Amino acid sequence: SRAPAARQRSYRSVMTTICDLPEDVLVELLSLLPAQDLICTCRLVSTQWRYVVDLTTLWKRKCQREGFYIQNLDRSISDWKTFYMLCNLKRNLIKNPCAEENFQHWKLDNNDGDKWKIEDMPGPHGREMPDPKVHKYFVTSYGPCFKSQLITLQKEGYWNQLMDEKRPEIVVKDWYAARFDCGCRYELRVRLLSEDYIVLDDFHPEPVVIEQWNDAIWREISHTFQNYPAGVRYIWFQHGGQDTQFWAGWYGIRVTNSSITIGPLT
Repeated sequence: SRAPAARQRSYRSVMTTICDLPEDVLVELLSLLPAQDLICTCRLVSTQWRYVVDLTTLWKRKCQREGFYIQNLDRSISDWKTFYMLCNLKRNLIKNPCAEENFQHWKLDNNDGDKWKIEDMPGPHGREMPDPKVHKYFVTSYGPCFKSQLITLQKEGYWNQLMDEKRPEIVVKDWYAARFDCGCRYELRVRLLSEDYIVLDDFHPEPVVIEQWNDAIWREISHTFQNYPAGVRYIWFQHGGQDTQFWAGWYGIRVTNSSITIGPLT
């Protein structure tokens, strides 16, 4: 009866825990887990696990797994954990940018003349967009038409410390076009706001005035916010305009495919 007990003791001595695994194996295993679990749970398991979760090799491995890793960026990335997080979060933060959901998610700040309307590409006296995936656009009338969205960064996964310490690039893009037979005016304004809605940075280029008998081509406007002050908690995006000939109907500026993306600094 003593033999099984002795056998049990010898089994126990060879039984290893996950903590006894070599570091590279542990890195490989942990790199399979979602980032949030790694930071909120695994880091708290033990000193060893915290050390492994903070290793550059683990986050580099996660980047490789998910297609974010680019060989020639190797030297320029100082913080692979943040780089992974930003790649993982990256998407268009403007909702309903191409009018596929009517005016959902947009606040109509000014809706004058015959009001905002949605039309199908290319529209009367218009042209197709370079991007074939865009099928609709918003169009303005003879009175001022402006619409906006307020993006709450924390709701989108961008925590305060990330925005304040890393200041990732904020890239804004918008597309606008006139119809061939009418002049119009286009305006864009984007503000980075604090917790108390104080303006910390502002992009407000001169309005674009397009003459009658124009080429009706879709044009892109873009701006990148860099090195902005700490404390950014919201992004406010507003665009619109009107026609300049005061014709009843929808002869004003057309807008679509707006985007705001927050990118990893490379």
